[in-house]
Amino acid sequence: MEINFTSGDNNHSLDSNLVSTLRGHLKDTTSRDDIGFFSELSDQALLAQSKEVHHKFHLKKKFFHIGIGGSSLGPEMLLSALTPNGCETEFIFVNNIDPDEIYDQLDRVTNPTECLFYIVSKSGGTSETVAAAIMVINTLKNKFNISEGELKDYLVLCTDPKNGDLRKLSSELSLETLEVPSNVGGRFSVLTPVGFLPALFANINIDKIIESARDFGENQLNQSNEVIHMALQLQELKDQKGISQTVLMPYSSKLKNFSSWFVQLWAESLGKKLNLQNEVVHTGFTPIQSYGATDQHSQMQLFVEGPTDKAIILISIKNFKNKIELNNEIPLTSFKSLSNFSLNDLMQAEFFGAKQTLIDQKKPLFHLELESLNEKSLGELIMFFELLTVAQGHLLKIDPFNQPGVESGKIYTKKWLNNQMQEKKIHN
Repeated sequence: MEINFTSGDNNHSLDSNLVSTLRGHLKDTTSRDDIGFFSELSDQALLAQSKEVHHKFHLKKKFFHIGIGGSSLGPEMLLSALTPNGCETEFIFVNNIDPDEIYDQLDRVTNPTECLFYIVSKSGGTSETVAAAIMVINTLKNKFNISEGELKDYLVLCTDPKNGDLRKLSSELSLETLEVPSNVGGRFSVLTPVGFLPALFANINIDKIIESARDFGENQLNQSNEVIHMALQLQELKDQKGISQTVLMPYSSKLKNFSSWFVQLWAESLGKKLNLQNEVVHTGFTPIQSYGATDQHSQMQLFVEGPTDKAIILISIKNFKNKIELNNEIPLTSFKSLSNFSLNDLMQAEFFGAKQTLIDQKKPLFHLELESLNEKSLGELIMFFELLTVAQGHLLKIDPFNQPGVESGKIYTKKWLNNQMQEKKIHN
């Protein structure tokens, strides 16, 4: 993966002491017992258990992935990027609590013996996931007369190794249950059984992704500077030019969901009211999801001529898997002008046009180029942005691993439900 940075007149080398200090922080953080997104990549047992469960249920044709936030965004990103043509499994992501959508999704269950329901929640008590699980269990029981003792043939859980209601449900119903390591937060959990099991059903080589992510991480922690340089440059842009937003724009439809995954990782980790000294700072970078070439016809106008408050991260793919020629005999100017090119050429031209326009307007720009999109490059991308998030958190002087703003919303949700329950009791 090649990384280039352009920011108008702000291109210069970085202080070697800052580079060394930040590398030391990254090494210390990834070595902590309570931070496991990198160290857990070496735990072969997690993948082995996932493979055992996959083998047991491998004949299932419909895979319902039930989770919200990091319990779904990571797996969706993996599958949209790498699921090969000819995959026989149909995937349905139940990732919200819209009653109409979930009804429609569960209505697709016509032969339950073909279905596996993978219920994912690290805490084991996430309201949205529990609600979806209730609907699944009720559907199996009421619509298909499946007994409680038979649910183990249809449900697999993924949750904390010891705690939470899903862990209790697992014990009560003797369900196959995979672990979300207790030291890995949901938004960092894609390379755990959260993502392993759906990837295995999609015939994705998860071993290669893990190996690539681990090797790339080791290299960044001990030798290379791409993550460190980008973090320092982003912080300099924030401090000196007021850059407060980050656009992630891959030129690949298969990486569209990668941007969705990045949005949660970046926003939930870096958007904080308090710094490490408990001072009110209201800091962070606002992530903006985009993808090319589609958003050249929507967002790019703002990126080019709007306020210079955004750092733009472009991801390009040098070699696409398929090449589609545009040769044709239609005697119209716009058709003839493309006849000597391929769709691949057009994508490269669109990318060049967007990149050069941003450079001309002196917009802060990072360019990550992948040789091709495969398990190796995706593993590198995942680890790049996870380490970048940790580095950026250190430079912002905040804790990138907590999420008090999210927890507050959960508290108010439960309060509202409790109030409604009390009102119903009064009326009854």
